[in-house]
Amino acid sequence: MIKYKLICKKCNFSFDSWFSTSTEYEKLKNKNFLNCHNCNSKKVEKTLMAPKLINKSKLKDFKIENEENKQIKNKIKEYQKFIKNNFDYVGDNFAYEARSIHYNEKRKSKGIYGTATKSEIKELRDEGVEAEMIPWIEDKNN
Repeated sequence: MIKYKLICKKCNFSFDSWFSTSTEYEKLKNKNFLNCHNCNSKKVEKTLMAPKLINKSKLKDFKIENEENKQIKNKIKEYQKFIKNNFDYVGDNFAYEARSIHYNEKRKSKGIYGTATKSEIKELRDEGVEAEMIPWIEDKNN
């Protein structure tokens, strides 16, 4: 994909547009399929554009950010592994199961984990049920 800044020669309106390739722009231009978003004129041309360049200092910042993201992701995966090994998975029934454990003193269970909406978590907390949301990373390797 390539993004061009286009300008209407009739009303001087400029806008961005994406094309699959640079030759795709030429094909559409030659067939008069390009038009101004403002006045609908067919007199649309490319303007000068500067390419996005990454200098060495920006690249260094990017590498640092990327390394920090990897560390965070690895820590989240460690937590997930611990949770999977020590808690029961209840899927979409998390709110129901959490209430069942909280209100039924006879029902002793190890911790649970599953899926709940933000509003369900808020309702559980309002009722005095301990519940937390944590980020979850799907493992795409398995």
